[in-house]
Amino acid sequence: MNVAPGDGNFFTGRCAAAGEICSIAVFRNVLDYTHPMKLHTKIGLGLVLGALVGGLCNLFFEDAPWLEFVSDNIMYPAGQVFLRMLFMTVVPIVFTSITLGVAGIGDMKTLGRLGGRTFGYFALSTLIAATIGLTLVNTIKPGGGLPEETRDELMATFATGAEGMMTKGPPDFGVSTFVNIVPRNPVAAAADMDMLALIFFALMFGAALTMIPRERAQPVINVLEGIGDAIIAIINWAMKLAPYGVFALIFVITSEFGWAILTQLGMYVFVVLLGLVLHATIGISGLVTILGKMNPIAFWRSIGAPIITGFSTSSSMATLPTSIATAEKQLDVQPKIAGFVLPLGATMNMNGTSLFEGVTVLFLAQVFGVDLSLTAQLVVVVLAVLTAIGAAGVPGGSLPLMMLVMATVGVPPEGIAIILGVDRILDMSRTTLNVCGDISASVYIDRIDREMEGLDPAEPVILREMKSTA
Repeated sequence: MNVAPGDGNFFTGRCAAAGEICSIAVFRNVLDYTHPMKLHTKIGLGLVLGALVGGLCNLFFEDAPWLEFVSDNIMYPAGQVFLRMLFMTVVPIVFTSITLGVAGIGDMKTLGRLGGRTFGYFALSTLIAATIGLTLVNTIKPGGGLPEETRDELMATFATGAEGMMTKGPPDFGVSTFVNIVPRNPVAAAADMDMLALIFFALMFGAALTMIPRERAQPVINVLEGIGDAIIAIINWAMKLAPYGVFALIFVITSEFGWAILTQLGMYVFVVLLGLVLHATIGISGLVTILGKMNPIAFWRSIGAPIITGFSTSSSMATLPTSIATAEKQLDVQPKIAGFVLPLGATMNMNGTSLFEGVTVLFLAQVFGVDLSLTAQLVVVVLAVLTAIGAAGVPGGSLPLMMLVMATVGVPPEGIAIILGVDRILDMSRTTLNVCGDISASVYIDRIDREMEGLDPAEPVILREMKSTA
């Protein structure tokens, strides 16, 4: 509801709105004054300030008309402009990067070998994540301590959202999903942001370029490289707005929901976040060390920008341009590998989502007193891995697919209403892990390709800088 001139709080609301605008101006001046500050540090500052200002506004002015005015007419549009600038680059960057990546690999036998290893890595890391989640939820049992009255209150509060999902029904996930990967019309697939279909076409197009004479393929490759360079320039412009866009996005969320609901579902949120942290520090770090042969500390210190962008946008696709730039410029991943692996990962490698689904299904089973056998829990793990991959092609993400998993093992699908209030926070967190998993996959595949080509190992920029100053 916007504040109208006839409203008794009109003057107060306008003053408060002016105060919010001034706070953005002050925030901008702080960033300008600290210009040498790295971009991901500026984005992190925007995230923290947005959460702080939004949370305080929710705490003290939750029902104030001016807060709704500021959120709806200033912050929300500002955040959406930033998101749209990122999303408008996704289709061209995915198509050009995958096509050039495949064409750069050249040999179809090598492409098949690297592709197989890529999908194998995705499956392994996603399986590890789901297993960590189920182990934690069985050990801590967060659903066992949720009072019945709290359960009923949460279901009543978010019943509308759950009923909407149930009316629509869980999306089909089966043979049709794999059939639809092959697009009838690649242009329509791009327009509809059907990323699985777009990636399939890009893979085929890149492979076709390797099969025709080089002198005929080269002009096409040159055009695609030029398009890619232009898109990177647009991404650089968009990222200059990132600190302010992130501030606005986080403000909208925290000013609307606050943090009170976290106290009601504290143990559930704790288990999900603990699982994400454990998979990052043990799972991904272990894979980077063992398979990628890279220093995990250097890895984590190099990917600050994708982590913060993924957290604030809740979208692996929106973060994809930042992930590609970071992998190439900070981790020394070859462009052909980054362009091949990362778009695939943003669509299919959902570590955080599989962990979240496993924890949530077992949490709700505990809440409703449904005793899941070991076999049923293994079914949950397998379905969590499969639906995490399938979620990329489904509007609405993982929640509708998770209802399918719940129904399969006998957990009431309407129970999804219980966790809707905290899903936004958890979505931001699991997206962050998804992004980290994608980048770790590029490190591993890059190491394999360098060994096959007889090249020196990749060396993160941060390690080079440490050596030069030593």
